[in-house]
Amino acid sequence: MIISLRYVGIDVSKHHLDIFDEAVGVPQRIANAPHAITELVARWRCDALVVFEATGVYDRELREALRQAGIRFARINPARARDFARACGQLAKTDPIDARMLAAFARAMRPETEAVITPAREALTWLAKRRDQMVLTRSQEKNRRSEAADRAIVSRISRFIDFLDEEIAEIEAEISALIKAEPEISEDAQLMRTVPGVGPVACTQLIAQMPELGRLGPKQAAALAGLAPFNVDSGTCRGKRKIGGGRKRVRDALYMAALNAVRRADPFKVFYARLRQAGKPAKLALIAVARKLLTILNAMMRDRKPYRTASSA
Repeated sequence: MIISLRYVGIDVSKHHLDIFDEAVGVPQRIANAPHAITELVARWRCDALVVFEATGVYDRELREALRQAGIRFARINPARARDFARACGQLAKTDPIDARMLAAFARAMRPETEAVITPAREALTWLAKRRDQMVLTRSQEKNRRSEAADRAIVSRISRFIDFLDEEIAEIEAEISALIKAEPEISEDAQLMRTVPGVGPVACTQLIAQMPELGRLGPKQAAALAGLAPFNVDSGTCRGKRKIGGGRKRVRDALYMAALNAVRRADPFKVFYARLRQAGKPAKLALIAVARKLLTILNAMMRDRKPYRTASSA
């Protein structure tokens, strides 16, 4: 017996959810609250595919309810959803229209569904995000201190920077403790750290932001991280290859790992030098190294082998 998929689009906002279930055919609005979401999800079986835009914290309750019910879902980039709507000739934009277009997107595109994220990985994601926020704030405050002329202001900024240093150190200690306490995450971290250039920050970002690692093909992994080059060609004109989209935190972490790798370790140092000798700009060569690192990490996580074993296989 063949069971057809049930396609559902949900437009998420802070206070409510707009739902379009193709099996029902009419839009619906409910409160973005746990009890209402639980009642909604209970109507669907595991043959549903639910698509909604990534909206930060506003879709947290929805994601948790779908996971507990075993219903597949995909969070997509809002720009991707809007491009799809334009391609379908849908220029108007309202919450019910967006929900309908997301259901159509689910049917037409069959997007990759979210990997199961454990509570520990969810906690790690938030800790990593908070660390990033505080590191950015510290950098901004250091710039402000360098521009300040008043000694009292400089002193105030310095005290705030000291506070941020302490907070960042505490968060990093929490991250380290969480990784050690979870056997699955700890094993992943140990494998990743065998790769030259992959330090604790890159390792944390990869575990938190890319749980699919090891279950993707090389091209899929590169696209998900925003490291896949795309063509900009027209007729006989061949434009420069560019990268974009994907998960920015993963891409940034891999770029910094690439910087570390080319400074201290073969074969990445040799690979980078060869690209530079071929006339590639430094940044482009580093992106290629980052993509190579990701390909190796993806294969390692798939095969559950450390770097040296994986690279010699």
